[in-house]
Amino acid sequence: MNRRSFFKALGITGATFVLGKEAPAKPVNEEVIEFKAILYDSTKCIGCQTCEFSCAEAHNLPEPEDFPEMGVVRKTNETRRTVVNAYETSLGEVYVKRQCMHCNQPACGAACLTQAMHKTKEGPVIWREDKCMGCRYCMISCPFDVPKFEYNSPNPKITKCNMCFERQEEGKLPACVENCPGEALLFGTRRELIAEAQRRISENPDVYYDHIYGETEAGGTSFLYLSPVPFEEIGFNTNVQNTSYPALTKGFLYSVPAVFVLVPSLLLGLNKASNLNLNKNENHD
Repeated sequence: MNRRSFFKALGITGATFVLGKEAPAKPVNEEVIEFKAILYDSTKCIGCQTCEFSCAEAHNLPEPEDFPEMGVVRKTNETRRTVVNAYETSLGEVYVKRQCMHCNQPACGAACLTQAMHKTKEGPVIWREDKCMGCRYCMISCPFDVPKFEYNSPNPKITKCNMCFERQEEGKLPACVENCPGEALLFGTRRELIAEAQRRISENPDVYYDHIYGETEAGGTSFLYLSPVPFEEIGFNTNVQNTSYPALTKGFLYSVPAVFVLVPSLLLGLNKASNLNLNKNENHD
């Protein structure tokens, strides 16, 4: 991010705090688009890792070198955006795919000062390199510990699942959905998928645990889960609140005097700008 972009972002942030309310949104005449989402049915997953290999190929990432192993929790990192883990549960072995949850109101997006982490109107939460200032607040704020930083790269990026947003723009399915041989993944609008999940639970109460993970967690997510067992048995954080995390910060931010939020950042920016100009003048002399 250059100096001009820094001051622009700072100005917008400052205006919001000074007004003591949200900056007014510009009126738009775009038609309302429902969030796209993915429903993952763990009762259908066979742990084949096809989703992992498909994701790696679609995003030019290294192929997975390990595999789901009971008792070993594999995590996403800077080289893999999705993983499948195996859990021993009260009903036997259950496989679970993990990746970004694509929250309806993402904490990572709310924490990002430059809107580099962005919730698209279609549903996916994406990272925009040209807007990122490298603060990594998105990593700290995510309740699901998803965004990862390329610490060993000379040109580091924030990496995470983007629900194959580029493929969606081309009218294609996310790579994991398109290639799942067990049809454990279903793509559609969030409303349609919640209805489908409810239907499956209603028609097969002996097969499914009566809960759709992601319907309300963190204010709702665009990645939804069905499970044969309680979600804590398959590694999910069941203490995640139902209110979106950005909603918790609004009252606090509006109550903080602008001098504490705006002025220190402004002075820091001015100091750096002044030093740049001073160095230029000294070079000319």
